[in-house]
Amino acid sequence: MVDRMEKRRVTIVATLRNSIGAVVIVGIALAALVVLSLLLSETPMKTLRYFFLGPVQNTYYFGNMLNMAIPLIFGGLGVSLAMRSGSFNLGGEGQLYSGAFVATISALALARWGSAGVVVALLLGTCTGGLLAALSGVLRMKWNTSELITSFLVSNAVVLVVSYLIAGPFMDPATNLIATRMIPESFRFTRILEPSNLSSALFAAVIAVLVVHLYLYKTKSGYELRLFGLNPRFAAYGGIRTKWYQVWPMFLSGAFYGLGGGMAIFGTYYACMKEFSTGMGWNGLAVALIARHRPGAVIPAALFFAYIESGARNAMLHSDVTFEIASIVQSVVFFLVTSAVLQKIGSVQRRSV
Repeated sequence: MVDRMEKRRVTIVATLRNSIGAVVIVGIALAALVVLSLLLSETPMKTLRYFFLGPVQNTYYFGNMLNMAIPLIFGGLGVSLAMRSGSFNLGGEGQLYSGAFVATISALALARWGSAGVVVALLLGTCTGGLLAALSGVLRMKWNTSELITSFLVSNAVVLVVSYLIAGPFMDPATNLIATRMIPESFRFTRILEPSNLSSALFAAVIAVLVVHLYLYKTKSGYELRLFGLNPRFAAYGGIRTKWYQVWPMFLSGAFYGLGGGMAIFGTYYACMKEFSTGMGWNGLAVALIARHRPGAVIPAALFFAYIESGARNAMLHSDVTFEIASIVQSVVFFLVTSAVLQKIGSVQRRSV
């Protein structure tokens, strides 16, 4: 009984510490926003009003804000799974982009399959992102190469290849956009909160959070993954397949990115446009860091990032500031949370020695 109470106390303290850290980061970011508005805008109060209240002023803006959070939730889950295992996936941009492209092409090829085609297309996009990330895990397992570097380099190469395919052989000649053909209407998710772009993909994102939480804390594989991330040597002594957990979490990480890309196409864009996903991968990384790689905290972290972007768009439309104010605030968040990555890398490296 005493041990159980002590364990519960430690868990509560750790949760409070993580929550306080996230609140501090959010507070500093919002303070930076206020300072920037005072410095850059001739009407700072108007700018701040549209920034803070714009995303929730009506159904259209609120729905679009929620819609922006969907790919960030999937990306944040992917990064969280990798970090739980002591791995680091910096290839989210390419994994999401390629997953979206493959899901789009699959939907066009399986137009007559109906609901089964939706599932198959999303699975193919999911596996595409997963395999790209797993490549970095295999390289780490075989030759001890850093997945930080390999995932980043592979992602950059994949982005170029996919952009070439979209602008070349798969481009829709009937439109002025650099994009593929539109997916069939039967593949498009149901819209909710119209006239916003929010779709039923939001429910899939929430379900994904629950699935990841159950996997990490209620399954043997999830326990082994977390143990390997905490101490690889101890995990090896305990008989855990350490080579497997250098590859499997990376596959899961990329798979969630790829699934997020497919959800974005089927729920919002309906065609894979060139470089539509720019920034989504990195924002997914920041979401996971703010959430301290806890699945349940990914949703509020993703909503925070979506709120910043939506607020910046409203402020840009109704005041004299540019959209780059969102990039500056997001950069502040990145600067603050990067220390968590460096600490994590150092701790894992020390445990591996």
